[in-house]
Amino acid sequence: MAPRQDIQHYMRSGTLQLAALPPLSLYVHLPWCIRKCPYCDFNSHEAVGEMPEQRYIDALIADLEAALPLVWGRTVHSIFIGGGTPSLFSPQAIDRLLADIRARLRLEADCEITLEANPGTFEKDRFKAFRSAGVTRLSVGVQSFDDKHLKSLGRVHDRAQAIAAVEEAAQAFDTFNLDIMYALPGQTMENLEQDMRQALALQPPHISIYHLTIEPNTYFAKFPPVVPEEDTAYAMLDTITEMTEAAGLRRYEVSAYAKAGHQCFHNLNYWQFGDYLGIGAGAHSKLSFAHRVVRQVRYREPKLYMEKALAGEAVTQETEVSRADLPFEFMLNALRLRDGFKLQDFTEKTGLPFTAIQQGLDEAERKGLIERDFVRVKPTERGFDFLNDLQSLFLAG
Repeated sequence: MAPRQDIQHYMRSGTLQLAALPPLSLYVHLPWCIRKCPYCDFNSHEAVGEMPEQRYIDALIADLEAALPLVWGRTVHSIFIGGGTPSLFSPQAIDRLLADIRARLRLEADCEITLEANPGTFEKDRFKAFRSAGVTRLSVGVQSFDDKHLKSLGRVHDRAQAIAAVEEAAQAFDTFNLDIMYALPGQTMENLEQDMRQALALQPPHISIYHLTIEPNTYFAKFPPVVPEEDTAYAMLDTITEMTEAAGLRRYEVSAYAKAGHQCFHNLNYWQFGDYLGIGAGAHSKLSFAHRVVRQVRYREPKLYMEKALAGEAVTQETEVSRADLPFEFMLNALRLRDGFKLQDFTEKTGLPFTAIQQGLDEAERKGLIERDFVRVKPTERGFDFLNDLQSLFLAG
């Protein structure tokens, strides 16, 4: 483990020259869930007995206080409380968490504050209580409205609970997100269309749609289910895009669809290579300084994280992003956006000259993967479909 650096270390001169710092977001990780899903490779842990809500929030705030010198004077534009299943925490705990954050950070007047919630963890009026605590946006992890598929995914809710939760979210919040997965074990095109019809009937202003992938170190990796073939999965994605567009939701990012004015600012900030401070077990940060970009990782195991954070030592890894890796890191994010990025943003957020990506852009254009003018670069339909190929053109040689 590298020794924790102090602020003077970050501020010393270096090879990059960032004219201004990008927008800053805050990510808060609450790691517990009722049951670990067989496809999940996130840092989530089954809650056994009572969750240590107060001690964990004490640890989060100690973690935040230790990090404050690194973001001093900067305004926070969005907060995302992710998990695990953050909605397992009581509304009182979320209220305390947000009050403690507000006391230490300057939040944008209309700061977007998202909380992830699962249908299996809510009872009536719980979502309204989260709203009263200061949450402005809910992200509901539905995944499917089909009981058979929910069971195969190991979800703790059923179709009826999913619909009730989304209806409650729509009443309590001006904007909310639905998470849906496709290419599920045994899923047919007809199943998928039914799922999408049900999702769209609930009129969500934002949908995030993910292809089920079998990740290493998950239950599904050990016991792989039979999933639709690649061609079928591509056809499913085409159907999803057609159905969402017909319902007035535009695909603004590879896996995100939104009505006008309902894009998720927090995720946009990630894709636009903005900064984020991550607090909580296993959380990641990306922070810019005048002459460098730094990444951090917190201790992963909740019990160890609480011990370390309360002692002011939550960070287990800290690395400076090398000049050679910056172009790929920027493009990995920016090319996920339908509208791509402004060339000026590349130089502002990496501190590198535009020539650092010139060769990759020339090749991408020759292959029909991007279109560009003197201001902006964006992926073509083909570039969107073959995103990995497009991004790999910017890997350091």
